[in-house]
Amino acid sequence: MASISSKELLEELFHDSYENLKGRTLRMTRLRIPGKEVCLAHVLTPIDDSIYKNLGLHIGVHEGEDHTGEAIGLIRFTPWEAVVVAADVAMKAADIEIGFMDRFCGSLIITGRIAQVQTAVEETVAYFGNQLGFRACEVYKS
Repeated sequence: MASISSKELLEELFHDSYENLKGRTLRMTRLRIPGKEVCLAHVLTPIDDSIYKNLGLHIGVHEGEDHTGEAIGLIRFTPWEAVVVAADVAMKAADIEIGFMDRFCGSLIITGRIAQVQTAVEETVAYFGNQLGFRACEVYKS
């Protein structure tokens, strides 16, 4: 799709009214209208505990604890409120903990053993895709 100039956009939007709008101050607002989508699903197995610390997660930061095999699951949703349902589905699917949940941005971070986090992320994405009719992305692992 070719880009157009601001002038061409205004002419396209307002057709005949454009001549009457010339010289006036206009305010344009961009809106994002979220659809039903799981747009990120990723399982991380960090090797450096600074990732846990910088995210404010309570794993890998206490002296004397062994967190070998711990993982982080990241899932992002629109509409954003779907994250509440996702947290419930993830908790019921596997033995994980909620590291962070933001119902204003649709972000969910879960933590736990690698296999448990993988299962929780996969089950959550599948539930949203199959049961709720969301467009769902693939689950990635790194």
